Amino acid sequence: MTVSLRPLRIAAHAELVSLVVMLANLATVHLGPVSSLMGPTHGCAYLVVLVATWRHGRATPAAKALAVVPGVGGLLALRRLDPETAAAPAP
Repeated sequence: MTVSLRPLRIAAHAELVSLVVMLANLATVHLGPVSSLMGPTHGCAYLVVLVATWRHGRATPAAKALAVVPGVGGLLALRRLDPETAAAPAP
């Protein structure tokens, strides 16, 4: 049985994008509506990354630890879990 990594991939990218938008908003104009939208979006994506990684059948302790890192942790954990990415030769 193959476990789909698609939800983890979507959540990991949403987590990173929402963090970048929040930090850019904080560093520039600091608009309240942007913070109100991106804060819960980032938090929800972070939780989905954690749950999806921890419940994955092939998740190693290293992948689980990487998933805890905010922002890029989901992408790092995804890299550990995706056999196609791990098997790809370096350019």
